[in-house]
Amino acid sequence: MKVGILGGTFDPVHLGHLTIAEEARRRLSLRKVIFVLAGQPWLKADRIITPAMHRIKMVELAIAGKSYFELSTIEIDRSGPSYTVDTLTMMQQGLGIRAELFLIVGWDSLNELPRWHNPVVLVKLCKLVAFTRTGYSVPDLAALEEMVPGVRQSTMVLTIPPIDISSTEIRQRIERGLPLQGLVPEEVDRYITEQKLYRKT
Repeated sequence: MKVGILGGTFDPVHLGHLTIAEEARRRLSLRKVIFVLAGQPWLKADRIITPAMHRIKMVELAIAGKSYFELSTIEIDRSGPSYTVDTLTMMQQGLGIRAELFLIVGWDSLNELPRWHNPVVLVKLCKLVAFTRTGYSVPDLAALEEMVPGVRQSTMVLTIPPIDISSTEIRQRIERGLPLQGLVPEEVDRYITEQKLYRKT
């Protein structure tokens, strides 16, 4: 069973996340894609993240009706910093040895792989699926291989039309009172409005 893993703070989840998950599912014939909601990512320890209850609800709304998408709160449910290598180890145990994991990351994240916790172990736990990110070049796998042995064999580059949407941009638009049409699912837009999320006052 081939399972995609798409991690992130999803603060908020947007149409770019859903498009990437769908492209990976379709192109790699994945049985499902699991959205793993980050607790406190150690690489983003300096940023205030919206409470988990709201981020969970927004992802639930975004993937409702899509049986091939699932939400995991495995990182929310455990305390301390979130390390992807630990998450994948736990998910492999839960899914069973027959599950083949595909970690979906952007080109920018793949370039930072040497900074991740235990990256050499990580590339043995899964296949890395690196997708296009606006403003970033195709990762230099030869250079990464020197720092993270095994990464070249474990990585596939997924070229898709660039998706110029970011959660940061969405939060900034909300602060300025600008609409979110075409950026997030309608249900997520309504929830953000109802809960008054991302507003300064």
